[in-house]
Amino acid sequence: MNKPHIVILGAGYGGMMTASKLQKTMHMNEADITLVNKNDYHYQATWLHENAAGTLHPDRTKIKIKDVINSRKINIVLDEVISIKPEEKIVKLANTELKYDVLVIGLGFEAATFGIPGLGENALMIGDINSARLVREHLDYNFANYHNEAEKNDARLNIVIGGGGFTGIEFAGELINRIPELCAEYDIEKTQVRVIVVEGAPTILPGFDEELVEYAINSLSSRGVEFINGAMLKECNKDRIVYEKDGKLTEIPTMTTVWAAGVKANSIVEQSGFTTNRGKVEVRKDMRTPDYDDVFVIGDCALIMNEQTGRPFPPTAQIAIQQSGTVAHNVKAAVRGEALQSFEPNLLGTIASLGHDDAIAEVLGRKLFGWKATVMKKMSDNRYLLKLGGIGLLMKKGKFNIFY
Repeated sequence: MNKPHIVILGAGYGGMMTASKLQKTMHMNEADITLVNKNDYHYQATWLHENAAGTLHPDRTKIKIKDVINSRKINIVLDEVISIKPEEKIVKLANTELKYDVLVIGLGFEAATFGIPGLGENALMIGDINSARLVREHLDYNFANYHNEAEKNDARLNIVIGGGGFTGIEFAGELINRIPELCAEYDIEKTQVRVIVVEGAPTILPGFDEELVEYAINSLSSRGVEFINGAMLKECNKDRIVYEKDGKLTEIPTMTTVWAAGVKANSIVEQSGFTTNRGKVEVRKDMRTPDYDDVFVIGDCALIMNEQTGRPFPPTAQIAIQQSGTVAHNVKAAVRGEALQSFEPNLLGTIASLGHDDAIAEVLGRKLFGWKATVMKKMSDNRYLLKLGGIGLLMKKGKFNIFY
């Protein structure tokens, strides 16, 4: 009798942790397990803003899949997912096809541009290692060119961040910390540089406590970040953006627009015919799709409603990591013919960094500011590394500069 084939799509937080748990809890003779990912590495998505700002080298953020996943227990396929055919139990890859008995979809997110003219063509995104690297190189390129043109172009030194959510604010914090270094390197006065956050809502960091939001605004403003709240981006060109506030259109000359205001589930999910809600699969309690008993969805592609608020839980790394425990258990249970568990989110807190030495946090009902929140942030990052790959991975990739 052939062993059942478990296929995991994507080595993000959800997929990687699910694979890691399965290799520890399933016997080799129980099932064949395949992990599919475009690259040979997993990366800390919550560190990408540091890579984009140029304050952390991308190699620190990358984690080789083979350093965590035992290839004798799990087959690692480096390929791109093209489509899923759930009726036929087939995943079509760029170079081959895979038949599955149990499927885990953890394909992550892609940028949502909301139809804003020019945004897809002219804005930079922080979506993965390569896009983050492009932001960093683009910043250096513009600073380097400022003094190499006959006519000085201030648009090269105006940096617009579209969106005042987690990604936008964490990037702003890292970037404003790096500006003095960039200015020193390229002989530019710091006062010539503008970092501008354009946010559609009345304030930044929706969902955070008002006192923490006020602290974040004051901290970033004191270092030079400008905030334009209640403003909708209407157009993005190579050398300027146009926003609308209070019914008035305003232009900002800029050659650097970083879009951090919207993501959506990987479009492959909806295109493959799964029932979706705003592009995501509204999973059952056990993390399976409504339509198929053999397909689980995790991370950014899964939608789970918070019954208390009537709104979806945010697609954070914390949620994806917690989901992996339920998904790994239920995949194993499905193979063994055992009962499946329900996923119960356990939100331990929320932390947003404001640069390498500043942060805000709500942890277990407590509000933390400054270095205390920074310590909590780095401890959280290190805890994930320990859970994923043990003490060896923690020592190799961990952040131990706790107080600076």
